[in-house]
Amino acid sequence: MKIKEVVDDLTMKRAITRITYEIIERNKDLSQIVLVGIKTRGVFIANRIKERLAQLEQIEVPVCELDTKPFRDDIKVTEDSTVLPVDITGKDVILIDDVLYTGRTIRAAIDNLVSRGRPSRVSLAVLVDRGHRELPIRPDYVGKNIPTSRSEEIIVEMTELDGQDRILIEVSE
Repeated sequence: MKIKEVVDDLTMKRAITRITYEIIERNKDLSQIVLVGIKTRGVFIANRIKERLAQLEQIEVPVCELDTKPFRDDIKVTEDSTVLPVDITGKDVILIDDVLYTGRTIRAAIDNLVSRGRPSRVSLAVLVDRGHRELPIRPDYVGKNIPTSRSEEIIVEMTELDGQDRILIEVSE
């Protein structure tokens, strides 16, 4: 197995900042936004976007933590660790995840979300879009497009969990 760094910490920070600026540009009323991070790394990305929004626009937006496991079609888990401290009904929800691949995690996230309320709009922000969709899901905000083969894996490391920020590509030989 070969592992190669494809994005360093500075480039990752820039990608998250770019997503934040796009959110500001595309959303007229930032007070209606709720950031919903998909556990685990999506929550860290959502919190970083929240911090940038506070710095750039002096606005505090809520961050929720969404557990997709109970809504997945490939694993059976009944315990749901979702944390939604605000009502999402009528809000502009931005789902946030680290890597978009087949789209199945996002489908599960939407299922969980709509079981808890009816947002006025749901959009998707991902740090990495690696392609190979199995469902008709497209991100609205993308930090980096990293085309991959199915034998490759994208590994996102974040300071909060891994002690450093970077994106790796692992190639099975």
